[in-house]
Amino acid sequence: MIENIIIIAVIIAAIALIAVIASRSIRIMNASTIIHSFATMVLAGYALSTVKLPLFFLKNRYFFLDALGIYEIFITGCIFFLAAIYAKGYMHSLIKAGELDPKNAKLFYVVFNLLLLSVVLAFSANNLALLWIFVELTTVLSAILIVVLNAKENITAAIKYVFITSTAMIFSFMGLILLFFSSRQGLEEATLNWDMLLQGAQQLPPQLLLFSFVLIFVGFAAKSGVAPFHTWLPAAYSKAPSDVSVLLSGSVSMIGVYAILRIYSLTAHTVVHPFASKFLLAFGVLSIGIAALSMLVRTNVKKIIAFSSIEHVGIMLLGMGIGNIVWMVYHLLAHALAKALLFFSAGIIHRQYQSNKIEAIYNLFELQPFASWGLIIGSAAVIGMPLLPLFISKFFILADLANVSLLLLLAVLVLLLIASGSFAWFMIQMMQIKENVLPKYRAPASMKMALFILIALLLALGLYVPDKLYAILEKIVVQLGL
Repeated sequence: MIENIIIIAVIIAAIALIAVIASRSIRIMNASTIIHSFATMVLAGYALSTVKLPLFFLKNRYFFLDALGIYEIFITGCIFFLAAIYAKGYMHSLIKAGELDPKNAKLFYVVFNLLLLSVVLAFSANNLALLWIFVELTTVLSAILIVVLNAKENITAAIKYVFITSTAMIFSFMGLILLFFSSRQGLEEATLNWDMLLQGAQQLPPQLLLFSFVLIFVGFAAKSGVAPFHTWLPAAYSKAPSDVSVLLSGSVSMIGVYAILRIYSLTAHTVVHPFASKFLLAFGVLSIGIAALSMLVRTNVKKIIAFSSIEHVGIMLLGMGIGNIVWMVYHLLAHALAKALLFFSAGIIHRQYQSNKIEAIYNLFELQPFASWGLIIGSAAVIGMPLLPLFISKFFILADLANVSLLLLLAVLVLLLIASGSFAWFMIQMMQIKENVLPKYRAPASMKMALFILIALLLALGLYVPDKLYAILEKIVVQLGL
């Protein structure tokens, strides 16, 4: 029965959607969403540890589950589960403050559950055309979640997000057409099924494979916030409700990185690979550089966290380009957890000060000690401090980068130092002390619970990488043919 995991996931999503639509109680809507996301996480975790992968579905094998897909679904389930817990108290606070119309709560939870299902299906798509469709669907659904608040600037941010990413995805569509045409020339059967393309990659015409790789990269790079296609990301992350920012940074945007990794794996054993590797390294350094320099002048809490996401996408591209896929994929997990902690903490801080601007924030430890510790630990994690998980992945990726080019390593280290210094200085300024004239915002227990779980996970992963997790990472590399 567990082998029908995709069908089970769709059934669970359908039940959750029916419960949300039929209910008039926000509490029941939230409970249904929590159960849906928790079931997705548990289902993926169980399949990852017990089911023989890959699994193919339908006669045309348009859907499949391999180690990478299940791993991404597990991360997605975890992030959506924590966001649903956080939303229980957060939505009530937004409604009480007049920032969210109670009538929009049902829309929020319907789209939340639809987005979770769409992301799961995206990570389950063996056919690259289906992956493209589901990615576009997640863009539309994410935009709806961004505009759910009663704020005009959210509409602007959502339109910018949809316009930039969807325009860039046209290039990916053209790249998929070229890839299909190249499969017709090089394989017995024309296809966009990833597993068949991987098996016959060496028979694909190199020039067509090269052009399709570049075009496909453009669209999915925009989806994940790779510079210079990143301009939508700071506005979308900063204007969206904090739990939506978590979904975007930890799951939805990472579909782009996932897709790039899938396409890159097709080049691994072809003459195109050296170019593809250097191509990824170039965009990785560019993303880190633009993020680092942009962080120097930020005054908005959520925007500096957003630019940090661009920096870390750059690090992932570096890991991919140098072939350190194990720690690049581990970085996906650690980054999702760290950014979730930061955005959740920022959400509590916004409720306290009614602003994300640094000049409005003071006496943070006195007013919001729990959120303060969330910021400190989350900041230490994204900077890459020892005893936290991002230190491990950063260390091994940079160590391998030294084997490629010491000059490139030095340039990246300088940029990372600028980014870390900017981030640390920003967080220090948030701890300024003034005469307190503000009443204390009492964060609901559900919001604090999400922070507590994330802090525990980050500290645990920083101290110990479980053998089972490392075995999964190695299995991912093997199944990608890298």
